Amino acid sequence: MRLFARWRSLCLLCLLATATPTHAQEDLSQHWNGVWNSEGTLFAIGVQVADGILQVTQIESMGFEWSNQDGKVDGNIVTVAVEYAGVTGIIQAELVDANTAVAFAATCIPEFMVVCALAKGRQAVFRRVEPD
Repeated sequence: MRLFARWRSLCLLCLLATATPTHAQEDLSQHWNGVWNSEGTLFAIGVQVADGILQVTQIESMGFEWSNQDGKVDGNIVTVAVEYAGVTGIIQAELVDANTAVAFAATCIPEFMVVCALAKGRQAVFRRVEPD
């Protein structure tokens, strides 16, 4: 009887360990497509994803002159290399739900630049205002 209880517990543990929610298997890349606005600002970007590659276009940059490379999509996380005001960095954003993403500077070089100092430890919330 005791052996059966242990076997049942082991089977239950294995079942729980291998069970994954259905949304974990969902392709979230299409949720990125559309126009995104930085909450509380006029700053807006267009986002398009194809084959795991994220392309960002400037819509309203509020006078900031910046450039970016194509980004990489990994589930609900994207990373994009950017250049702005003499610094280079990687912006990482996480899709919180189909219309909300949180972005932060994962890297910013050189760190002594004011832009990097101001960005350290900060994040921006983006809302999708127009789906693609």
